[in-house]
Amino acid sequence: SRATLRTVAGWFDGIADATEARRRLRPNLVIADAPAFWEDRLFADHGEGVRFTVGDVDVVGVNPCQRCVVPSRHPDTGETLDGFRETFVSNRRDTMPEWTGSDRFDHDFRLMVNTVVPERSWGSTVGVGDGIGIDGTVGLDDAGVEVSDA
Repeated sequence: SRATLRTVAGWFDGIADATEARRRLRPNLVIADAPAFWEDRLFADHGEGVRFTVGDVDVVGVNPCQRCVVPSRHPDTGETLDGFRETFVSNRRDTMPEWTGSDRFDHDFRLMVNTVVPERSWGSTVGVGDGIGIDGTVGLDDAGVEVSDA
């Protein structure tokens, strides 16, 4: 969410604002009108996913995204922000919302949600201003493909 990006930017003196945080973390979709870490509602335990819609497009949230070294680097210069991982992990742990209970959250260097677009929505389009609705949990196979309602 936009609030997540603002919050994460605030953890670091070396990140100017939410725009720079977005460029470092590279989300494909940003939810404008939601509290920080709202997107943690879009994944469930192993073997389950969270089916949600963006406009008319079906999406399944699979797991919280494990972060790599890229967000520690400035998107234009590549300069490394010293202590990024340690600061991130400490602040993520301290700001963890109550709704982030999942066995997929096995460490605190995770942020945002990895998703799968079911075949029925391939070729569909999402747009600025599309609403988001959570439809519930679904069963997933080992590849993250929806197999049945959980």
